[in-house]
Order: sequence, then structure tokens, then C-alpha cells
Amino acid sequence: MTQTDPVVVGIDVAKDKVDACIRTHTLRQTCPKTAQGKRKLIAWLRKHQVTKAVMEASGGYERDWAKVLRQADFEVRIVDPKRVRSFALSAGRLAKNDAIDAEMIAWFAETFNAAPSQTYDPTREELQELVKARIGLIDLRTRLQSQSEHTVSESVQEAHARVLKAISAEIEKLEAAIAAKIKATPHLAERAEIIESVPGFAKTTSANLVAGMPELGQVSNKIASALIGVAPYDEDSGKHRGERHTKGGRRWVRNAIYMPCVGAATLNNQVLKAFYQRLIANGKNQRLRSLPACASSSSSSTP
Repeated sequence: MTQTDPVVVGIDVAKDKVDACIRTHTLRQTCPKTAQGKRKLIAWLRKHQVTKAVMEASGGYERDWAKVLRQADFEVRIVDPKRVRSFALSAGRLAKNDAIDAEMIAWFAETFNAAPSQTYDPTREELQELVKARIGLIDLRTRLQSQSEHTVSESVQEAHARVLKAISAEIEKLEAAIAAKIKATPHLAERAEIIESVPGFAKTTSANLVAGMPELGQVSNKIASALIGVAPYDEDSGKHRGERHTKGGRRWVRNAIYMPCVGAATLNNQVLKAFYQRLIANGKNQRLRSLPACASSSSSSTP
């Protein structure tokens, strides 16, 4: 490591603490999730001239620490924990605990140091929380509606009806908050307008994409499809040519926009519509026969 190389810290985030490792200096630190613990971490990083902090996505626990570090002018990168774990296994590191995880995150970040850090946009982050909350309530409503179909007890049906009514009311409030957030933020509103210009895409789809795919318009189509998890990957070896399958990506975004995309492609895009109908006529993808009918309503309030 030269004097000009950036100093990277790997941070493993737990519910009530973080473990940090500056691998190049063989230094470790543990800090509790308190105001004093956060000040201690910042002072320690500055003492050792750290320039970039890397941590795994940890179900939301990482957000508070990332915010604190960004406010202290540290570059922050959030990485996929599956990639870090695969990296550790490839290096023969089978043991796993918080201190080891912090070291592996640091090593991973040093190895893939060319990857850019995410641009922090607090407004988009708030929008993403709203969008995910709405999707969660819709999933809850769907499960409860399914249960109600098989419920015999009148009392249980009445209880379900009251809860479903309350859930629907909260979904409407979230949809209003999402629309207001996008409208009040010029750069988000501009992106939403572009997305909604696609025939078959409406406000719900644009909100999902604005919240979950900030890279749109800044990366190539191939990179965007990989990020969302719809890029087909090769399965070849020697003369063998295997089937292509999609892997990875942001599952919640992919699930949210799947039906709108099917509708936009098979109902509104004349080239793809003709291609789709030709495949069906030739006996391909029989299970997709019913999708166009379902997709016709995909641009409404359901994801």
C-alpha cells in the first residue's frame, strides 16, 4: 500500500454496536450504538486518516451509522452481504463472527476498490421507505384476503373485514405521501415523468422505479437490467451451451414492476406484442397466456 492509497475501514453493523477493522493497519475497534459510541468511531477513523467506510446492508441497522459517517464527511459504500460472504469463502475463511466480518468487508472493499460509492440522496431514501411500506401493506392485505376466503366463522370474517378496511386506508395515505414527496422534489418528479411516458406505466410503477433504481439514466441498459435482476446469464462450459437464467438483483423492485412491464410489453409495445403472440401461437411459454389480461390493470394502484 502506498501513501496515496485510500485508507478503507470495514464496518460490521449489529443491532446495538459496530465492529470496525482497518485491515491495512491491523487495527480494530468496537463502538456501541450510542451518541458517545458514534463520536468514538468518528474520532478513531479520523485519527487513522480513513477516507472510505464500507458496510453491509443489514436490514436497516446500517442506515443510522451511514448517516453519521456521511455527516462527518466520510465516503460510505453499502455492499451486498452475500458477495462479502462468498468472497470470504473463496479466500478460505470459514469462521464467522463480528470481528472477522469487519475484516472481510474491509478486504472485499480493498479488492474491489474501483466500485463507486452510492450518491446519498436523503429524499429518495425517504421515498423508498414509503414505497416499501406500501408494498408491505399490500402484501399483508393480500394474505389476509386469501385467509378470509377460507374462513367460516362470522366473527373472524368481521375481524378480517375491519383490519382490511384499516389497511386499505393506510395504503391510501401512503400513496398520497408518495405522490406528494415526488411532486415536491424536482429531480424525482422529472424522473417520474420520463418513466410515465412509457405506455402502460403509471404513477405506482414510476414511484417504484424512482425509489428503487436511482441508476436509471446513468448506466447502460445491460447494467440496469443486472441491477434489477432481469439480465440472463450464461451457463456455458466447453461445447455445452446451457439455458440462460436471471440471477440476483433487487428483488423487491423486480417483483413490484413485473406485471406492469408485462402489460407494457404485451399490450402497448406493438413490436413486443407481435413477438409475444407469435411465441404463444407456437406453443411457447404457455403459462404466460393469462398475463396480458392481468397486466391490463397493472398500471393502477396495485404493484
